[in-house]
Amino acid sequence: MMDVLLQSLIISASLGALIGLVRQWEDQQAKDPGLAGVRTFTLWGILGASAAYLSQNFFPLFFPVAFGMVALYLTVAQLAVIRTGQTPGFTTFTLALLTYVLGGLVYLGQMRVAVVLAVVMIILIASKREIHSWTTHFTAKDLRSALVFAAITGIVLPMVPNKGYGPLEAFNPFATWLMVVLISGLGFAGYVLMRLLGARAGITVTGLAGGLASSTAATIAFSRRSREEPELSANFALAIVLACTVMLVRVAVVVAMIDLQLFLRLCGPFLILALPGLFYAGWQWWFRDRSGARKIETPDISNPLSLSMALKFAAIYAVVVLLVKTVTTYGGDGAGLYWVTFISGLTDMDAITLSLAQMGGKATMAEEILAKAIILAAVSNTLLKLGFALAAGSNALRREMLLSLGATLLIGVVLLVVM
Repeated sequence: MMDVLLQSLIISASLGALIGLVRQWEDQQAKDPGLAGVRTFTLWGILGASAAYLSQNFFPLFFPVAFGMVALYLTVAQLAVIRTGQTPGFTTFTLALLTYVLGGLVYLGQMRVAVVLAVVMIILIASKREIHSWTTHFTAKDLRSALVFAAITGIVLPMVPNKGYGPLEAFNPFATWLMVVLISGLGFAGYVLMRLLGARAGITVTGLAGGLASSTAATIAFSRRSREEPELSANFALAIVLACTVMLVRVAVVVAMIDLQLFLRLCGPFLILALPGLFYAGWQWWFRDRSGARKIETPDISNPLSLSMALKFAAIYAVVVLLVKTVTTYGGDGAGLYWVTFISGLTDMDAITLSLAQMGGKATMAEEILAKAIILAAVSNTLLKLGFALAAGSNALRREMLLSLGATLLIGVVLLVVM
């Protein structure tokens, strides 16, 4: 027992000291004396472990009582700061309570949780200036959209019925919104990256982020930009090709989250399908244009967490699920599924991918048919983007797109024939 206590005290003290060291360094950088440093945070970690030991072996309420005393002490300290006319900082208040809890977790054997918690705390402390800088890249509309989406997902989703309605019981409200959350989350990651890049960013990173947010929107935006700045057509073409290649990675990630076996079956074909884009990007980077640091404006892409975008995707997804269920129930040989897949790929790649992946997870259709259908959707989606580029782009961009996306389409057709 004493060995466990001693080990817990040492680990808690070490984690507390590390948190305190980073916090004290941050205060020194800001020329702020702060409420606590290395020694105080070390003591809070030790106090948490000691309180957990006493609570478990002698007085069950000792840990919560000590927690309340720490909170009271910190409140008094904050009030003293307010009386001096200074603005109180609540970060130290929160960190202190978490360090106390962290010490208790260590003693209770939750070492992994304690270490992860400590790492997250340290990252947040050390990233203060970066986090404050990042927030300036977002508009009030972005924040409202994220809050509305979070409220609907966190409050409404648990209450939505998880069962099928309508023809063939194809509409499942819970499953539909869950898929919206998945796709919107992936899109929002790209959207955040686009915002953090600022008004202008490197071609490579812009293309990759645009593909994660919306490869179709990125293709349209960059194609239009090539008309305005035709001398940068090769650069815009590189961004479009990278965005379209990332789309394949995004589709693979979505499939992997739902049906791992289908994902493994798609890995080879998707890698082959991505080869033209990878070769084109390498050719542009190494042999034609080494100005990878050149800047281009990031495309104007709508926030994926906006309620209108989410409802639009939910409607498309519900229609696609109904069509897929209809053709799989009455179509027989899968030809109907391929037609639905091709048309759906022209409208929304994510919706048909999710629908097909869920069918694989429920074993309602052979995986080779589903894999072929997803590749067909990728081909039709690439055809759509090539059409956008040819219609909206400059003459130079059209040549680049016929070379790159045209090769992708050709390989996609060959894959569909041989599969």
